Amino acid sequence: MSVQTERTDTGTAAAPGVRKTDVTPPGGPGQARRRGGTAAPYLLLVPALLVTVVLLGWPLVKNGMLSFQNLNPRQLILHLTEWNGGDNYKEVLGSSDFWKVVQRTVVFTTANVVLIMLLGTLVGLLLARLGKRMRLVLMLGLVLAWAMPVIAATTVYQWLFAQRFGVVNWLLAKAGWSSMSDYNWFGSQFSTFSVITLLIVWQSIPFVAINLYAATTTIPKELYEAASIDGAGMWKSFTHVTFPFLRPFLWATTFLEVIWVFKAFPQIFAMNAGGPDRLTETLPIYAFVEGPGNQHYGMGAAISFLTILILLGLTAYYLRTVLKQEEDEL
Repeated sequence: MSVQTERTDTGTAAAPGVRKTDVTPPGGPGQARRRGGTAAPYLLLVPALLVTVVLLGWPLVKNGMLSFQNLNPRQLILHLTEWNGGDNYKEVLGSSDFWKVVQRTVVFTTANVVLIMLLGTLVGLLLARLGKRMRLVLMLGLVLAWAMPVIAATTVYQWLFAQRFGVVNWLLAKAGWSSMSDYNWFGSQFSTFSVITLLIVWQSIPFVAINLYAATTTIPKELYEAASIDGAGMWKSFTHVTFPFLRPFLWATTFLEVIWVFKAFPQIFAMNAGGPDRLTETLPIYAFVEGPGNQHYGMGAAISFLTILILLGLTAYYLRTVLKQEEDEL
């Protein structure tokens, strides 16, 4: 008959017929390692969180405090802090100009995002069908357009659409539209927004196209073969195979483009400073003109804080939709 005993003394040899088993006590090294492994990812996030708090959190708090103050050149010179409660917000929300700018910003953002996603998707699908050499050439052109600095690209477009020596007017005149030889593209709201939209769409297409092409490489080719065997044409293959795989990507990219276009500042301001007659001002431009431009810093802070709240609302809606989709998939 063998007897089982538990021994923790490894220095003494076990007696004949006795089986020695090692038992790790509760809270031993294994559990300590598991706790350390669980905490490690959070410790790695600490530096990034600290940088975010310093560079984004603190300026946001200061901007929020400034939006409740009456801060003009007089207060700056005398170093005065005059709290006015919610007067800045009351004046902004009660102004018809603010709501006109909000409506203009929504229409401008919608038009740009629709064009960006439509053209970017088409270019991305084209990349997936091209050969290696042509794909490399097209991707090189997209990357160069994407890498071009915003102010440099805006300056180039100003030259292209210049009234007297612009390339666009010259080409239109050569093509038979002699009345366009001296056309002022920045003289009306529609034409100015057309040039700005062309610039923003041109800058945004590479991001959408390259990422969509990367997403198409993850689709198994067997699905296309099965669809072909079932008699599916190009359109049915896209709607039943390609699009379901690309739907999460398209949704995320659309959300990113909405935020990017909504807060676009350098393209609009450098192009025509919100002109003519402030008819091309969007919310970021409106906040800058009313704040530093007119030296009503509290008013500008209130407008910018309302803009942030709108973007936070869009972010909350996007996250809620994503979480709902994940729950439906489970």
